[in-house]
Amino acid sequence: MLNVGTIQEGFVLDHIPAGKSMDIYKYLHLDQLDCCVAIIKNARSNKMGKKDIMKIECPIDFIDMNVLGFIDHTITVNIIKDAEIVEKKALQLPKEVVNVVKCKNPRCITSIEQELEHIFVLTDPRKEVYRCKWCEEKYRGRLRRKL
Repeated sequence: MLNVGTIQEGFVLDHIPAGKSMDIYKYLHLDQLDCCVAIIKNARSNKMGKKDIMKIECPIDFIDMNVLGFIDHTITVNIIKDAEIVEKKALQLPKEVVNVVKCKNPRCITSIEQELEHIFVLTDPRKEVYRCKWCEEKYRGRLRRKL
């Protein structure tokens, strides 16, 4: 039996697809925060088969929910205060993400103008398709489950 202690203030990310917790750790820049992070990989789940869980002990405003929604909007966010769940947040696909991923198109203006932000806009919410704001290149990364 695995036992991970409770946290006093922070949040728990649940229903993370198995193996995605390290991507979340990287894209949320949790290595740059001075907080306690517990990652449980491949936990048994009745609904998903296997899942990852993350416990992060820091104020919720330290985390960019748009990045989390971009990675996977089906993740459950449980907000913890005084070691109790006080709120459950539902994530949504963000309308745009800024400097989370880079455009791979070598002809994109962001390849030449280094100071330009890499902005991807949600163009098809049903298919969860993002495109570069500058050149309309479709995002073909591996962050999202369905892309």
